[in-house]
Amino acid sequence: MTVRIEIVSDFVCPYCWLGKKRMEAALRLRPDVQAVTVWAPFELDPDTPEGGVPYLDYMRGIFGGGDEAGARREQAWAGLAEAGRAVGAEYHFDRIAIRPNTLNAHRLMRWAQIAGAGDAVAEALFAANFRDGRDIGDAAVLSEIAQAAGMDAAAVRARLDSDEDRDAVRAEEAAFRDMGVRGVPTFIIDRRVGLSGAQDPQVLAQAMDRALAA
Repeated sequence: MTVRIEIVSDFVCPYCWLGKKRMEAALRLRPDVQAVTVWAPFELDPDTPEGGVPYLDYMRGIFGGGDEAGARREQAWAGLAEAGRAVGAEYHFDRIAIRPNTLNAHRLMRWAQIAGAGDAVAEALFAANFRDGRDIGDAAVLSEIAQAAGMDAAAVRARLDSDEDRDAVRAEEAAFRDMGVRGVPTFIIDRRVGLSGAQDPQVLAQAMDRALAA
């Protein structure tokens, strides 16, 4: 049995990496199911400057300033790190210096999927950002990730330096927003069943069952 799973995500969303890992665990619960994964773009902050913004400044904008807000932020990070360890996602929020603009990362993902390297590049983008603290808005970093996945780094860099597929990525984002996607990760299975959030593997496996039954 085969299912098509569209994963609407952003590579600076920690729950998206957690959701990816939990979906992989869900598929292990259904060894008779073959999944075709499709990575769909959703920029959480499309107005982020091209050079990104300091990560701590960005997080203070979410949690607020002061000791109490800092404690809430650290608690949230600790919870994510614990959840990640259970499924093989290694978070090191203290290593992240930049909250990048992710349009170029989504453009790379578009090309990676055409090259058959979508899942590998998705994992590499999440790991680069959350494990290694690398700037995944930087064209040089993205070219290295592409090369590690078997793509032509020089060709990718040239494409990133152009405007290729900028409008196509934004149009795809708009299409998913028009479908009702408001947050990430969102999993759309065979265009029959959709669910949002980094759900537990059993919940995701049951969603696949419902899609197959439909």
